[in-house]
Amino acid sequence: MNDSEKKKTKIEKTGEDLFNFAIDREDVKTLTSQFSEASGVKRGTVEYELQLLKIISVGWSISYYLEASPQKTRLTNLYWEAIREFSKEISETTGLMIGQNIDYFQVLKDRLDTYVNALNRKADAPEPAVVIGPEFAGACGNPDDVYAVMAGSRLFIATVAGVREYLETIKLR
Repeated sequence: MNDSEKKKTKIEKTGEDLFNFAIDREDVKTLTSQFSEASGVKRGTVEYELQLLKIISVGWSISYYLEASPQKTRLTNLYWEAIREFSKEISETTGLMIGQNIDYFQVLKDRLDTYVNALNRKADAPEPAVVIGPEFAGACGNPDDVYAVMAGSRLFIATVAGVREYLETIKLR
């Protein structure tokens, strides 16, 4: 372990771990590879939206599971600042590749607002995944596509569970 890793506080390490979890693409790739050809939604769109949803779900989970914790604000800020830097790099790279400015962080913020508004509209839903799945499918272009609904729901459930388990394991929750 190098000196900078030794000097990180528990909350900084947690923020870094959650950031790395959010941008890890293995589960996104797995869900995308299993996505049904019978769907009317393009696989590339599903993959793109799954990554957005995963990043958002990690951030949402931090706020949800640490709602009453004094660590919530610090960890939330660390996480979203890392996502902002990551987004800046993606925006710059994408802009160079396609010759058009893209603000990936703004895309994330807009999508987060979409999901939060949907959750607020359907506050009586038995669980958030029931709302997130159809919203995810809508972001993919077809809110009624059962395959997209299931892909979004599955990723959301797995991501939220992963964050909860991690926070419990490190005893931050």
